[in-house]
Formats: sequence, structure tokens, C-alpha cells
Amino acid sequence: MMKFFIFLILFLPTILIAQDVKPKRDVDLFLDVLGRNGILAVIGIIVFLYCYKNSIKIFHWVDEQTYGTRNYILKKFEIMFIEVEPDKVTWVLLGMSIGSGVLVFCVLAIMGNLPLAILLGIVALVLGWKIPKPLVDFFEERRKRKYQIQMVDALNLMANGIRAGLTVPQSIGMVVDELPAPISQEFNLVLQQAKIGVPLDEALENLKQRVYTEDNEMFVTSVTILRETGGNLAETFDTIVSVIRERVRLQLKIETYIASGKIQAYIIGAMPFAMIVMFGSGDPEYFPLLFGTFLGLIALVVICGMVGFGMWVIMKIINIKV
Repeated sequence: MMKFFIFLILFLPTILIAQDVKPKRDVDLFLDVLGRNGILAVIGIIVFLYCYKNSIKIFHWVDEQTYGTRNYILKKFEIMFIEVEPDKVTWVLLGMSIGSGVLVFCVLAIMGNLPLAILLGIVALVLGWKIPKPLVDFFEERRKRKYQIQMVDALNLMANGIRAGLTVPQSIGMVVDELPAPISQEFNLVLQQAKIGVPLDEALENLKQRVYTEDNEMFVTSVTILRETGGNLAETFDTIVSVIRERVRLQLKIETYIASGKIQAYIIGAMPFAMIVMFGSGDPEYFPLLFGTFLGLIALVVICGMVGFGMWVIMKIINIKV
């Protein structure tokens, strides 16, 4: 049934075209219409055959780009302790993609530049649909960095609590009471899981899966091993704290060094557009040639693609992990 609907959608333009070709005595007019629309019919047949053959892959890709994106965002929100209704996420995604694309198209179409309106409308639609996932990843990464910084204070509190005779769950409770989010949220979830019967080692392993960092892995592994074999947890926590502090110091030093690289990347990325503005302000006929012609739009797309690729390469080079 779904393949039949694809057939109707793909061949609808061909059917409409065929309705325009009415029986006329003028053979030349008929051949002219047939010649102008023959290429479109051939393209429609090729697209239909490809979609018919790869229909399962196409539907899987569509499902991944729609429900998959929404479920991915909902999962990240759950990890970050953000409560939101799935329907609201769906409407936000539709507004950022289809809404932004339609808005850009309507604004530019009203201004009288239909080719640019179509091009930028499609670009806005694609960007509006692709931006939410990296944006959510950015917020999750920022929360993870804040968690890493709070690990120093948390481990110090736990080490002092263990020296005072508290158990590991009790020292974790001190962290929940004394420190702010996000580490208090994560450790509180560990305590809640332990209270409902989940073994502490498993609860800590869940913590490592939710917030996977090297520091968290050292912390969970050390607690798990020393609880089974015996040992001084306070000294182990002090060692982990010194390692975290050294890593943070090194990370800040590296960020200082790569700051100049980021500035260079921003300057290089802005130069083509600054040159467009400079040449356009000097020659009023420059903008119509770039934004109002087919070759100009192709050049604009190539410029944006090369700038984006160059920025991506530079950011990958300067992204040094400690």
C-alpha cells in the first residue's frame, strides 16, 4: 500500500502534465509540449524505480530523521533531568525546521527574489532540523564539564566523611546535601536506586554510563574494587582528586594555546562574507548578480560549503583532548 502511494506522489506531476496535452490538430504544438515535459517524465520514472527498489531503506531513514531525532532529544533530556512532554519536542522540531523554512521563503518571496527564496528556504529547513541534536549535545557536554569540576569537591567531602567513620552511601548523601546540581542530581539518583534495592555497585555503574568521563570511571572502579577487596577509600579519593586537578590545570593551559587558533578560524570563516559585503557596497550591481542569478546562487552555495568544511577541519585540529 505504501509503495502505491509513492507511485501516485511521484507520477502526479506527470499526470497533471498529461492533462494539459489535449488532442489538438496542431501536431507541432503537441510535439513541443511532449519534448518539454519528456525529461520530467523520465526523471519521475527513474526516481520512482529507485524509491520502489530501496523503499525499506528510505522509510528507515525517514523514521530515523523524524522519530529518531525526537527520541534522541528526549533521551538526552532525561539524562540531564529535564522533564518535557514528547509532543512539545515534536512541535518545536517542526517549528524550527518547516516553520523557519516557510518563514524565510515567504520573506524573500515577498521581496521579489524567488530563486533565492527557494534556496534559502530549503537551507533554513535543513538547518532547522539538524541543529537541535548538536545543540542538545552541546548542553550535555557543558553539563558534563560542570560535573567534572564538581568532582573535586565531591571526592574531598566523601574522603572526609569516610575518615570520620561514615559509610560510602552516607558520604554520598553528604555530597547530595552540600553540593549543587548536576552532581547532587546524579548522586541523589544513586542513593534512590540503592534505597529501592539496586546494589550500590550497579547504581554506581549506572552513574558511569549516564555521565561517562575518565574521572567518573576512576571513581566508580575504585569504589567497586575497594569495597570487594578492602582498602583505604579516603586515600584513593585524594589520589583521584590530585589527578583531576592536574588534568583541569593542563586543560586550561591547552585552551589558552588554542584560543588563537579559534580566533583564526572565525576570521577565516568571516572573510568571504566580509568581501561580499565590501564588493557589494562598492558596486551596486554585484548583489543582483550573486543573489539573483542561477550561477550566482551556485557560487554562494559553494562558498558556504567550503567555508563550513574549512571551519570543521580547523575545529577538529584544535580539539585536543586531555
